Amino acid sequence: MAKKPLAGTRIVVTRALAQAGSLAQRIEALGGEAIEVPTIEIEPAKDFSALDAALARIESYDWLIFTSANSIEPLLARLAHIGKTVDALNHLKVAAVGERTATRLAATGISVDLVPVRYQAEGLLEALQAEGMSGVRVLIPQAAQARDVLPVTLRQWGAKVDMVEAYRTVAPVLESAAIKRRLQAGEIDIVTFTSSSTAVNFAQLFDGVALAAIMGKAAIACIGPITAKSVEELGGRVAILAGEFTIEGLVAAIVDYYHGRDTCSGKVCAVEK
Repeated sequence: MAKKPLAGTRIVVTRALAQAGSLAQRIEALGGEAIEVPTIEIEPAKDFSALDAALARIESYDWLIFTSANSIEPLLARLAHIGKTVDALNHLKVAAVGERTATRLAATGISVDLVPVRYQAEGLLEALQAEGMSGVRVLIPQAAQARDVLPVTLRQWGAKVDMVEAYRTVAPVLESAAIKRRLQAGEIDIVTFTSSSTAVNFAQLFDGVALAAIMGKAAIACIGPITAKSVEELGGRVAILAGEFTIEGLVAAIVDYYHGRDTCSGKVCAVEK
């Protein structure tokens, strides 16, 4: 039997527990050991009043933009709370940050009109620019502390943008001694980060020490350049960067790394073994 491509590797997954399964399962299917160290939790918004008010006047919007699949369930729940159904969204053009988000929207009966080639806010902007956004009203349900590049740019183009809190990401209380020990002992091969929040909260486990100083022999793998930039700002060095900004792309980049193939194409990192 052929050896699985990640056989013998020990890989830390820092996603929220509710989301970690897809990455952990892929790692283990390829022979690796997935070590779950969830550094974020997804929680309901503290106050849904802004989302409720926006949904009450949903007919006034032209575009509904989902920058994360985490916004879908809260939006639908609050839509039902105010007595409306998903049919109230039928007049809208809908954009989804990636195929996974688009698939989840489709499963709820929401048709998606736009998915960018690059699965990040900058990719959404590239795709939306051709739509002509001047005078358009846009609703963006998002995390409490989301990046502002999307609404800022849309407003510069003349769009009227409402950003409303649909959920929060928070740092869970973690017992960090075990992962610290394993990193220091050189027992971890890769630490994965799938968002800037996972990297920031992981770094907080080490009381502000630069990531490079606590990684031991472990390589850092990032889902995309925004996350990679955050890692570098935290004193880490990115060895593996997904070419496609998805879980599948991240796993493919990890496999390439272990087979000696460059995962970064000279963009923000270089393979070092």
